[in-house]
Amino acid sequence: MNNKQVTFRIWRGDATGGKFVDYTTEITEGLVVLDVVHKIQAQQANDLAVRWNCKAGKCGSCSAEVNGMPKLMCMTRMDTLDLSKPITIEPMRAFPLVRDLATDVSWNFRVKTKIKKFNPRKPDCADGTWRMQQEDVDRVQEFRKCIECFLCQDVCHVTRDHHLHDKFIGPRFFVYTAALEMHPLDTEDRLAELKEAHGIGYCNITKCCTKVCPEHITITDNAIIPLKERVVDEFYDPFAWLWKKIRPQG
Repeated sequence: MNNKQVTFRIWRGDATGGKFVDYTTEITEGLVVLDVVHKIQAQQANDLAVRWNCKAGKCGSCSAEVNGMPKLMCMTRMDTLDLSKPITIEPMRAFPLVRDLATDVSWNFRVKTKIKKFNPRKPDCADGTWRMQQEDVDRVQEFRKCIECFLCQDVCHVTRDHHLHDKFIGPRFFVYTAALEMHPLDTEDRLAELKEAHGIGYCNITKCCTKVCPEHITITDNAIIPLKERVVDEFYDPFAWLWKKIRPQG
């Protein structure tokens, strides 16, 4: 890519209102979206509010919407975009706007406190250790890659379009719950909460959350669908219901 002029159409404003403002600047080869935003901030808009930290795709701070798609700005290369048109940069739509590209994501941290914590079984051995099968350990390792960028929360129609934040914990926390529920040592039961308070039934498994995950976690297939299956088995399986009624108690 030779040096060329590009136009960024950046949302400027706060919770009371705002508008898109066009900034034209010259870019060079090898830049990512966050580089260009920083250049505009330094040269044309010193008061532009934008969050970032590591610039390596690991902190999740620079989440925004690039041409309408939730992305990490530090991992979105300029050479993957159509530079003949203005590139639209706006804040995540699923969360309250603070200013410009910065949103208030504190709801996510409040949600996390409502999920039952890890509750391991008693140690298997006298020395206080446990024994686990490697395949059981491997199953939950994928979920630990989450960087809490909340792009999956932003793209989900339940939070983005319907704003059911009070009834739905979102894909990120279904991943978190799956990591606990599928842990080979955990003894806690979270199925009732998943069905009611956490709203897993609102998810219609469109896999949009999986598509935007920068860590390539298979959110829908490996976390949400297995949790849905467990809820169905527990509350809607007629044979399981009948067995609970007729099995000996005590």
